[in-house]
Amino acid sequence: MAQTVPNLPPILEPLPPLEEPRVSVFRWVLRIVRWSTYLATLVTLILLLHKTSPPAVLSTPQAAAAAEQKVSEVQQSVLQGQPATLRLDETELNSYLASHLDLAAPTATPEQGGGAGAPTDADVEQVRSSVRDVKVQMEGDQVHAYLVFDLHGKEMSLDLVGRLGAADGYLKFEPVSGHIGSLPIPQSALESAVKQLMESPVNREKLRLPADVSDLRIENGELVTTYH
Repeated sequence: MAQTVPNLPPILEPLPPLEEPRVSVFRWVLRIVRWSTYLATLVTLILLLHKTSPPAVLSTPQAAAAAEQKVSEVQQSVLQGQPATLRLDETELNSYLASHLDLAAPTATPEQGGGAGAPTDADVEQVRSSVRDVKVQMEGDQVHAYLVFDLHGKEMSLDLVGRLGAADGYLKFEPVSGHIGSLPIPQSALESAVKQLMESPVNREKLRLPADVSDLRIENGELVTTYH
């Protein structure tokens, strides 16, 4: 009797090795760009909201009184039809501003609204009406103005450096540099913003100098105002 041979299972061939999923270079670039954008936005926001330290300026009652006396003497000369020049040094100017500016008190709760984007007229008006601190440094022919203001519940600082002047009866400001918080403002954007502010019909009349002022400038670290 013939012996039957059992059916043997076929020889299994080895499976090919699994290939690791490949991520295209283009996809990696997109990831890097995306996260770089997130990081840049975060850094910008931190710098924007980081209030810079105010400049070291003095403000004293004695300097305020001296400034008041100088202003009074100049006004008397102008009333008599005589030309006069008012010179205020840094301490006198800051003391005079501290005693005459009506600064806003800190807000108790943050205000809502105001998304990202270019500042609107409402934003500009809110900043103007919510200034909490003003300090001025003068060196050579340049002025450094430091302002602390509230914008939508966030306390921020603005630093502007430039040159003051008078042209056709209006105040003129030539910006040199500027910062919002710790974030530098690009020169082109700064010049465009100042030009728009100066030429705006709403602000134009606010920049008009008194009729008896013929010149205004920073000279040797002093504010010099010439009356005719």
